[in-house]
Amino acid sequence: MAGRIEDYALIGDLETAALVGRDGSVDWWCAPRFDSPACFAALLGDGGHGCWSLAPVGGRTCSRRSYRGDTLVLDTVWESLGGTVRVTDFMPPRQRAPRIVRVVEGIAGRVDMRGDLRVRFDHGSVVPWTYALDRRTVASVAGPDATRLHCGPGAGEPVLTRESTRFAFPVAAGQRVTFVLGWHPSHAPAPPAPDVPAALGRTLAFWNDWASGLCYEGPAREAVLRSLITLKALTYEPTGGVIAAATASLPECIGGRRNWDYRFCWLRDSTFTLSCLLRSGYRREALAWTDWLVRAAAGAPADLQPLYGIAGQRRLPETDADWLPGYENSRPVRLGNAAVDQFQLDIYGEVLNTIYSAVRTGVALDEHVWRLMAGLLEYVGQRWREPDEGIWEVRGPRRQFVHSKVMAWVAADRALRLARVAGQRASVRRWQALRAELRAEICRFGWNEERGSFTQFYGSRRVDATALLIPRLGFLPADDPRVLGTVRAMAGLTDRGFLRRYDEVSDGEVHEVDGLAGAEGSFVACTFWYADALALTGRPAEARTAFERVLDVRNDVGLLAEEWDPQTGRQLGNTPQALSHVALVNTAFTLDGTRRRERTPARRPAMA
Repeated sequence: MAGRIEDYALIGDLETAALVGRDGSVDWWCAPRFDSPACFAALLGDGGHGCWSLAPVGGRTCSRRSYRGDTLVLDTVWESLGGTVRVTDFMPPRQRAPRIVRVVEGIAGRVDMRGDLRVRFDHGSVVPWTYALDRRTVASVAGPDATRLHCGPGAGEPVLTRESTRFAFPVAAGQRVTFVLGWHPSHAPAPPAPDVPAALGRTLAFWNDWASGLCYEGPAREAVLRSLITLKALTYEPTGGVIAAATASLPECIGGRRNWDYRFCWLRDSTFTLSCLLRSGYRREALAWTDWLVRAAAGAPADLQPLYGIAGQRRLPETDADWLPGYENSRPVRLGNAAVDQFQLDIYGEVLNTIYSAVRTGVALDEHVWRLMAGLLEYVGQRWREPDEGIWEVRGPRRQFVHSKVMAWVAADRALRLARVAGQRASVRRWQALRAELRAEICRFGWNEERGSFTQFYGSRRVDATALLIPRLGFLPADDPRVLGTVRAMAGLTDRGFLRRYDEVSDGEVHEVDGLAGAEGSFVACTFWYADALALTGRPAEARTAFERVLDVRNDVGLLAEEWDPQTGRQLGNTPQALSHVALVNTAFTLDGTRRRERTPARRPAMA
């Protein structure tokens, strides 16, 4: 059975990733890419769907674990009366093929170890043909996929069965035993086993060098850096695309149906991600993400999608993996994402806002990007009055979502600013009129006087956490009474200090807006948005409390999933979630700026 979502740590090679539990089991690994079928899918089922356990005999949960410094190299330690052992897990940055490296090291005494490797291709549905090449090498093959396990000296001779490859061995203080599992196409020769000490040294050097680029010295620096390392680990290095999460179909409610595949790149995350990277000093990654965005958005504006594959691919059909029972029986297990076909008006504002933010940092606005921007805004001008599925990708009826209209305003505003920079005066007057019309309509139909807040959609009394972004987006200033009222209204969405996305329903009841049954947890990014809004509206102490509350629910290695359940004290949803970590970084910068302003004494007026 899979562990709790917060029991998992991430390792990766900038092209794919794996999740390692506190019990020493690798329960999730897609190869060769983030969006490839999983070779280990026990996270969504059990050991029979693929996993690789490596732990002391009789040992379950480890004594402690941590990343080694500012890296993605994971050290897991078990302590017992007989001795202490450490397992180091990492994936070397990609050279020829993805590899998981595991190093068992005796620290004290003597510990009996055991391992069980169960390779299952195509998301746990295919049991491969497994055979020994020699006493230390085991191959598995089925269809297009193949793996090869190299066992170092001291591992003993693997025992092969139809279901698994097992090994048992003792490890004494000072002794090291290594294992390397690599994936390769079944039609191609397997790459040779790496020099494990050299691979470890290169991996540590890579991450330490990358982490040294952080230009932030404010509060919670360790949490900021760990979030940035996680964001880097979720970046597909060949294209610069950042996936939403490393996993698929982890539930937003245990036993519920809100289970989605997040191994793709969402346009709406682009501005948040760009801001996070640029503020932190990672300009190269920010430019790579912007380049990915422009390539993905290329083509007719009508063809713009909410999400794309890591290489920019458009077709991501959603299917149900009915052979998988789901995480803690949360079904269906969805692969692919049908939101790719939705109309989400807000993404046009996200793309234009990202382009604007990039230009402000010195990125050249070439003719190709200008044409793209102009085409997107013309399309917004044609369709902004239509209802859409919105930022939350509802599967109920389309509505006139306020956030979607605000982002249409952002599209017009950013295009107008860019037009002035580019000298495109012919477009200025038309876009000014569109911006003004959008503002007037939103303030008329998106505001509820009785509730004293902007609402989720026109004519509704519901509030939505996205309204917290209004001052940050520049739609209204932070001291506007309507902004202050909206922030106060968000108290109705809080549960023990954590913010839900919007009003919830009782478990089992179908939500009238999103069209899905059941409740969900609080949304981690929304709680960070709340902290931002509190800081911007002059409530810095409350903002810091909200920020620190989320820091406290990170797991033991600093990772956040999409949601947190304050009732059960559990993480929910896909993990680690890029938007959660991006929001953490951006809020840290917001609070640091607030702190600096508070500490700067007011200047005395000059004497006459």
